[in-house]
Amino acid sequence: MNFALPLAPPARSKLEDSHRLEMCKIGRWMYRRGLVVACQGNLSVRTQDDRVLLTPGGVCKGHLRPRDLLVTDLDGMLVSGSGKPSSELQMHLLFYRERPDVRAVCHAHPPTATGFAAAGRGLEEAILPEIVVLLGKIPLAPYGTPGTWDVCAGLESLVPQHDAILLENHGVVTCGKDLMTAFHRMETVEQFAKIVLTAEALGGARRLSREQVETLVAARPRYGVSLPAVAVEPPMTADAKAVRVPRPRRDFKPFYKHHALR
Repeated sequence: MNFALPLAPPARSKLEDSHRLEMCKIGRWMYRRGLVVACQGNLSVRTQDDRVLLTPGGVCKGHLRPRDLLVTDLDGMLVSGSGKPSSELQMHLLFYRERPDVRAVCHAHPPTATGFAAAGRGLEEAILPEIVVLLGKIPLAPYGTPGTWDVCAGLESLVPQHDAILLENHGVVTCGKDLMTAFHRMETVEQFAKIVLTAEALGGARRLSREQVETLVAARPRYGVSLPAVAVEPPMTADAKAVRVPRPRRDFKPFYKHHALR
C-alpha cells in the first residue's frame, strides 16, 4: 500500500533568513525605544516581486522570533507560516503596489509624532535642513479605522509622493529601499516631532526661507537622495494657506478593494 508523504514546507533562501533576523532585530529596537508598546506596530519586507515577509498580528515586536514571521503574496494570501497576518497588511500592500522602489514598510506609534497626528497636524513646515533633504513634507493622512480599507483610501493619494506619513489619530508609516532605511525614517520623524514641539514651547520655530529650501532641494543628489516627488514647497503665505488642496474624501472607494483579505 502506498502512502503519500506530507509536503515539506518550501525551502527558505539565505536572503530570506537574513531578512527574518533583521526584522526581529528592528522589532526589538522599536520596542526598546518606545516607538511601539505591547503588540502595536508592524513591519514588512518585499522579498520577491510577488512575496512579502510580514510580522504577525498580536505579537510583541520586542519578542519576535524568526519562525514567527509570515509570508504572503501581493493579494494578502498566506503562503507560509502559522498565525494571522497583521491587520495592517493591506496598508503595506498598498505601498508595494504603488511604489516599485519600496522594498520595506514600517508602521509604529511613536508618541510625539502620533500626538501631532492626534491633533490633526502634519509635519509639513520647512524647519530642519536634514528633514527637507531626506524626507521633505511629512503629511497627515485622514483618519481610517485601523485594519480596514479606510486607511488605504486616505493614504492612496499620498503614498506615491512621500516616504513618511502621519496617520490621523493612529500613528506613523514609513517606507524605504530596505527595512533599515524605513526604520531610520521612523526614528527621524519622531525626532523631528520632538524638536517641533520643543520649539513651539519656546515661542515657535523659525521656518527656512524659500531660497534656503530651494538650495536644500537642489542639494539632494549630493546626498544620494531621490525622493518620489519634490515633497517640500517653500514656506506658504497666509493667502496660500487658504487655498490648500483639500483632504481626500472619506467616502473614497479604492480601486483595489476587491483584494481584501480572504
